[in-house]
Amino acid sequence: MDIRIGITHGGRELSVEVDDDAAESTVEALEGAVSGGASVLWLTDRNGRRVGVPIDKLAFVELGPAGDRRIGFAAD
Repeated sequence: MDIRIGITHGGRELSVEVDDDAAESTVEALEGAVSGGASVLWLTDRNGRRVGVPIDKLAFVELGPAGDRRIGFAAD
């Protein structure tokens, strides 16, 4: 699953890719953090790196299937 996070007063989005089997627990962690349970949202990506985002700086969160990212001229 691909997670895109918009951060207030930031010019770029944060993109984190998590395993599909951890998708449900990631959504639950997000909902718990936003509802007031925590001040930092911690996510662990596919490579085991942890990313922390302050909850009060979240602009938006977009969840979707992980897609292949193409660079250049690709033809299907």
